[in-house]
Amino acid sequence: MLNAIEPGSPECIHRHQHTSETVVCIRGRVVEEFYDELERICTDSIVLTPNGPNVAINIPAGQWHSIRAVESGSVVLAVKDGKYEPLGEEDILAL
Repeated sequence: MLNAIEPGSPECIHRHQHTSETVVCIRGRVVEEFYDELERICTDSIVLTPNGPNVAINIPAGQWHSIRAVESGSVVLAVKDGKYEPLGEEDILAL
């Protein structure tokens, strides 16, 4: 799925329990952020850019994460290794 993301666009902290997710930045600049379920804090982040040192990342199944755009016009390709499953309440981390 292609996602166009603008700076300031809301993205909930979420997880995919049964599938990993690969995110590829094809335009602009985004930051993929990883969260701890217990403390609900950001534990790591990775900047993705089409020509940078990090173009893509694979997020393991069950990992809490979110993405935010740093540049206007950012576009990512998100691919999961399983069938589409909508997020349930248990898959969204409320802060």
